[in-house]
Amino acid sequence: MQPGPVEIKLIDQAVLKVPAGEVFVPMPEAGRLMHAMGNSADPDLLGVVLPEQGNWIIVARYEKSGYIKDDDAKDWNADDLLKSLKEGTEEGNKERRQRGIPEMELVGWAEKPNYEAPTHRLVWSAITKDKQGQNSEQGVNYNTYALGREGYISLNLVTDLKDLPQQKTIAKNLLGQLEFTDGKRYGDFNISTDRVAEYGLAALVAGVAAKKLGLFAILFAFLAKFAKLILVAVVGGGAMIGKLFGRKKD
Repeated sequence: MQPGPVEIKLIDQAVLKVPAGEVFVPMPEAGRLMHAMGNSADPDLLGVVLPEQGNWIIVARYEKSGYIKDDDAKDWNADDLLKSLKEGTEEGNKERRQRGIPEMELVGWAEKPNYEAPTHRLVWSAITKDKQGQNSEQGVNYNTYALGREGYISLNLVTDLKDLPQQKTIAKNLLGQLEFTDGKRYGDFNISTDRVAEYGLAALVAGVAAKKLGLFAILFAFLAKFAKLILVAVVGGGAMIGKLFGRKKD
């Protein structure tokens, strides 16, 4: 783990300034941590950010989607996006049933989609819960995106709904500390040479996002039970890390 304040190079795309009080877990350790939380391998994972004190996690990913046109943000309707997101979540429940993972239900918006065109930043948040009602706690995905020339970087906060009012500021501040490098910025797009994504900005809310909600729902369920243990192991950096996430013969 790399404790803040520290500048983290995110592959060849960007630099993330992690502030004091937070730590960055890079790959491949971040992948092992996510696997321990019940998630399958994610080739787009860049790392995770954890607090020195707290019960949240921010998952950093890079999707090489191509240049995403943002003109559809002018006309989108939040109700229509929510309907599509719910439908996508229900479709994802088919796979969750096959994998023996509890099905999830999308309750509604915690924060409606908001896109800042000058900075090419997108923020939205959805409330999820256990569809079978076995877990009364409601999780929330606070999703932040930064668009670049060749794709986008997402920094997705996973936490308890009741903690969101305080913790969403953390996610927004971290997003503000993310900068694409020269030549990789959204404004560096070259229509003659660069690939354009097959989908627009709305898909990051209602389409592509639906496939990832299950991942974050699993994370929330894990954090609800083992947040303190995870933080002691990772932030403390003690021998417990090997016992929790090391390879075992059995």
